Amino acid sequence: MADFRVVVSDSKSKLAHQVPVTGPAANKLIGKNIGDVVSGDITGMAGYTLKLTGGTDKDGFAMRPDLPGPGRRKILVAGGVGYIPPADGVKTRKAMRGREISSDISQINTVIVEYGQKPMSEIFVKKEGEEGKKEEKVVRPKARR
Repeated sequence: MADFRVVVSDSKSKLAHQVPVTGPAANKLIGKNIGDVVSGDITGMAGYTLKLTGGTDKDGFAMRPDLPGPGRRKILVAGGVGYIPPADGVKTRKAMRGREISSDISQINTVIVEYGQKPMSEIFVKKEGEEGKKEEKVVRPKARR
């Protein structure tokens, strides 16, 4: 059985929420492609519509919308998803995952296309410990020359 982390991005509030999806809801995502539109009921967001925009597999390899199938392949790329060339015209062979969702995918990225009745702030309520929590800044010593 497949388990996914679905990242739901909201363009109105500029926030992203991570939702674990398991069981029968996760099985509904298998076989879908990047660019497909799915119901938000899969993530517990009734009335919402989500568009699949990408993802990564269990080893961190990115999904490419122009690569058919669910498998991982080494392809020659000059830019786009998963590769930023250091200079113009530089190409390299990289392992990428196809656009179809399979059980090997661990994270699925989505954006909200249609909003439901309930606002996002009610669906994803902050926990008590998160409100006053500040990020710890890690200070590393500078390298000596």
